[in-house]
Amino acid sequence: MIRAPSRFVKRGASKGEQMKRVLITGALGQLGSELATSLRERLGADNVVLSDIRTDVNRDLIESGPFELLDAVDGRGLSDVVRRYDVDTVYHLAALLSATAETRPQEAWNLNMGGLISVLEVARERGLAVFTPSSIGSFGPTTPKDWTSQDTLQRPTSMYGVTKVAGELLCDYYFHKYGVDARGVRYPGLISYKTQPGGGTTDYAVEIFYAAVEHGRYTCFLKGDTYLDMMYMPDAVKAAVDIMDADPEHLRHRNAFNVTAMSFCPEELAGYIRALIPNFDISYKVDPIRQAIADSWPNRMEDYAARVEWGWKPEYDTERMTADMLEKIRERSNVAEHAR
Repeated sequence: MIRAPSRFVKRGASKGEQMKRVLITGALGQLGSELATSLRERLGADNVVLSDIRTDVNRDLIESGPFELLDAVDGRGLSDVVRRYDVDTVYHLAALLSATAETRPQEAWNLNMGGLISVLEVARERGLAVFTPSSIGSFGPTTPKDWTSQDTLQRPTSMYGVTKVAGELLCDYYFHKYGVDARGVRYPGLISYKTQPGGGTTDYAVEIFYAAVEHGRYTCFLKGDTYLDMMYMPDAVKAAVDIMDADPEHLRHRNAFNVTAMSFCPEELAGYIRALIPNFDISYKVDPIRQAIADSWPNRMEDYAARVEWGWKPEYDTERMTADMLEKIRERSNVAEHAR
């Protein structure tokens, strides 16, 4: 069992009592916006500080509690926000995603690694706990494709994947060297109806639902038989909260836990949609960059360590997620139509 020196470990309270004042970086992104809503409901709006480099989206969320315009790479600005709000936990979500990172690799390195080192340094100085997400992108073409284990070969061939592996190692380093309570999960592709995706390889699994409701057809940028691990956003939020609630005495890995919920390819997902929209049609126009990234990732991870060490269990499978996505998108479309 790995333990940090006791003088560094801040998190010893019972489940549900550890987080008191939270900062979320990249809070207006796909995961951040839904995590922010959940944590504000749980902890109170004033106890969840949001930060991002933009203010042109999701005004309702920005105005629902404290918000700071902040570049996560700016360590001094980050430290000031942490001090002013007496933050004890940081959810560090600011990053460039896989497809975008591949077209802007130097920018991706500077943001993904520069932001993380800034957060970890502030955490070291002020005794904070840190959640930072890793990804299925941390694996590469030489990683076993099926039921990819927690501890396995990681040689990614994308800049996004390189930053994720480096981030996992950096979080481990700050825990072993300084006792920083850094935790995280390796997410699969995330699916949400609330916030549009932002440059990821698995974005098709969100776009396809909007296209099905609004047009009855979709042109996919991945091949029809491309299997990838996926997760519905309520489960992604649940994983982020549960890992930070977990008793540290039970965490053998602490950082970068595989978590999974479902695996499918575009053709299979189209079949689930046709069960509810019979005339839905899918066609293909493959994007070579995103296809190459997808081909380097596992078909499905196994998440035994997360289940054993902190009780991880997803609530949504493909069928339940599909039904909920279509229902919620129809509701949003009707609201938008009535608002015109």
